[in-house]
Amino acid sequence: MSVLRVAAAAAPFDRDLEADFGRVAELVEEAKSAGVGLLALPEACLGGYLSTLDGSAEGPPALALDGPEIGRLAALAGDLVVTAGYCELADGVRYNSVVCVNGDGVLGNHRKVHQPLNENASYGAGDGFAAFDTPVGRLGMMICYDKVFPESARALALDGAEIVVCASAWPASRTNPAADLAQDRWTRRFDLFDRARALENQVVWVSSNQSGQFGSLRFVASAKVVDPGGEVLATTGVAAGVAVAEVDVAAALEAARRSMGHLRDRRPDAYRPPAADLARA
Repeated sequence: MSVLRVAAAAAPFDRDLEADFGRVAELVEEAKSAGVGLLALPEACLGGYLSTLDGSAEGPPALALDGPEIGRLAALAGDLVVTAGYCELADGVRYNSVVCVNGDGVLGNHRKVHQPLNENASYGAGDGFAAFDTPVGRLGMMICYDKVFPESARALALDGAEIVVCASAWPASRTNPAADLAQDRWTRRFDLFDRARALENQVVWVSSNQSGQFGSLRFVASAKVVDPGGEVLATTGVAAGVAVAEVDVAAALEAARRSMGHLRDRRPDAYRPPAADLARA
């Protein structure tokens, strides 16, 4: 048996990149001290998320995947596998991205595909989902709204992902906010999506999120680790913190898939709607 300690962070980040790196360094050292092998940091933790969603406010600093900031992140990670959200600049286009690194450099990178609430005014869109190999197993990544779409996680699971990291800057409801974040409807949705996607695909699900408030947005935190049966192994609740859980990934996947193999028992030919239904959708 090979047990992996997994950590998902809920923490606040903003435009002060040096302060963000300071917070990342603290979280990394805390994870290393706890014997963690994989640390998931939130969406946009390097430079903060958008302060508004109407495209009017200045966005986070744009960083190159092969630039010094990602190199600095990799150096901080060392033997730890770390995923972290940032604004990626490539060929003159900004993307909302999440990178996976360790001391050897970049292991994987994902650009957010699904863009909610006018986010496309600030970012280009990614065009796919792909798993990749890491020292802690085969990993898949997505960002925030990506997890609303079952196809995102399913694509990663079919590509062999054993662990899926979802980095978020998921806010509380703005139209009908609850005084208690734990009772907010968007908190409930965040938690439901995490558990459903883990269970549907029988994968280990690692969900990080921003906490606190930035601009007009109040984030729900709720970082967590979910097992392949949809059970929450550890969570920060609606406060900043780090959720840490021990998982024997191979054994957990084998146990979940032994009788009810959701990937094995798929019937793809039965899922194709007629062309007329696609047009209506």
